[in-house]
Amino acid sequence: MAKRVLAIGIEPGNADYSAFPQLTPEHVRSYIEAQLLRLRGLGFEVTSCLIDLDTTAEAVVTAALRDETFDCIVIGAGLREPKERLLLFEKVLNLVHRLAPNAAICFNTTPADTVEAVQRWVDP
Repeated sequence: MAKRVLAIGIEPGNADYSAFPQLTPEHVRSYIEAQLLRLRGLGFEVTSCLIDLDTTAEAVVTAALRDETFDCIVIGAGLREPKERLLLFEKVLNLVHRLAPNAAICFNTTPADTVEAVQRWVDP
């Protein structure tokens, strides 16, 4: 049975790119999709969970965690930076801890290294 991965991140259209002017929402979406396809090609079952920056973020993450059981949950770098997102990051991390206590938790550093983050903790 394939290992299941949940990829949680900020919806690219809601991200702040002021620190990364070379990036656009379309560029980030293509990185995300490429990484999800790569994970699937390696034999993982992958669910994407892109959230906004307001109060619905918690409900979306909760629904994803209650719908399925995951072996690994990768939390995107966009949730950890900038520091103004610390509270949202903590909320997401605590939801994962509470609703998926047996899942490995990993973090990517960019949308382009999600596969490596997952592979540090689980094999397909």
